[in-house]
Amino acid sequence: MKRHFLCALLASLAFAANAETVRIGVITSASGPTAVVGIPQKNSAALLPKKIGTLDVEYTVYDDGSDSTQTVALVKKLLSEQKVDAIIGPSGSPNAMAALQFVAEAKTPLLAPVGTTAVVLPMDEQKRWVFKTTQNDALICEALVAHMVRKGVKTAGFIGFGDAYGESWHRVFVPMIEKAGIRLVADERYQRTDQSVIGQALKIIAARPDAVLVGAAGGPTVLPQTTLVEKGYKGQVYQTHGAATPDFVRLGGKAVDGAVMAASLMLVLDEVPDANPSKKLALDYIGGYEKLYGSKPATFGANVYDAGLLLQRALPEAAKKGQPGTEAFRVALRDALEGLHEVVGTQGVYTMSPADHSGFDRRGRELMQLQGGTWHRVAE
Repeated sequence: MKRHFLCALLASLAFAANAETVRIGVITSASGPTAVVGIPQKNSAALLPKKIGTLDVEYTVYDDGSDSTQTVALVKKLLSEQKVDAIIGPSGSPNAMAALQFVAEAKTPLLAPVGTTAVVLPMDEQKRWVFKTTQNDALICEALVAHMVRKGVKTAGFIGFGDAYGESWHRVFVPMIEKAGIRLVADERYQRTDQSVIGQALKIIAARPDAVLVGAAGGPTVLPQTTLVEKGYKGQVYQTHGAATPDFVRLGGKAVDGAVMAASLMLVLDEVPDANPSKKLALDYIGGYEKLYGSKPATFGANVYDAGLLLQRALPEAAKKGQPGTEAFRVALRDALEGLHEVVGTQGVYTMSPADHSGFDRRGRELMQLQGGTWHRVAE
């Protein structure tokens, strides 16, 4: 009898201990066309908090190879086999769009470190389970278009990815420039894996726009700008925050010098005032990353790191309403994330709401220009 009692007690204690362990899945594109984004995100998973309050946090990290089909398979595995309480990832916008249905059905929050606003807007029953740890396109685009207006731009061209990222940017950019009195005279697309955009570049040059916006992310951001410059384009080239990577500068060289972009303060941290609430956190993150890997992270890694900061605030609130591993806990976690207010991250300050699952305001962007291989702040 005593033996049975002891076994039952041990089982109960084991269950209680297990119930205090939160399981988080992390999916990044550490290989394939989006690797320049996914590698610093995968690396940043090692910096995520392992203990939050009384909760132990375990992370299962996967690489989807930049393949949306593989993303879905890994999401299903995390949900059905690992029984995760939340997922951070994936790296690519098309990959995140492919995952929406499955996280919503499982009532599991997804913290998406992707560019496209389409993962959270327009809000619906699927997207209410998604929280975005990058700036929304409109926030970035406002700064770029305002710069165009100040520089007297009257006509513009657009070349972007033929996927969710590029189309999301096109939907934001075109109405915004039209409202500003700027006419779109060239409109082109290309794929992330394309090796040449000469045809598209020549069409843009023939239209003679004053400025061109490249709606792309990661390594492929370089190709349109270098091609335009090589073919003689003399106008101003703008980039989205998808170009916020050391590889953009390294691969583009002199051909990308002069590019204007709005992105995270991490790229111009030395020029950011100490009063900026995110500066210290950004320095801490960069320092931790350098200690582990011997190099500075691309800003994309900070998107994953900030997901950890959001979870640090939300997980203890969720634990008041349910045990990890249960639907009640996941629902409470979703609600807690949606209720976050003035949470300082490495790239800005997050205030979520039922209508806004990105949460950034103007504190989440810096306007900058590449000069001599270094990004410098530009006054807005």
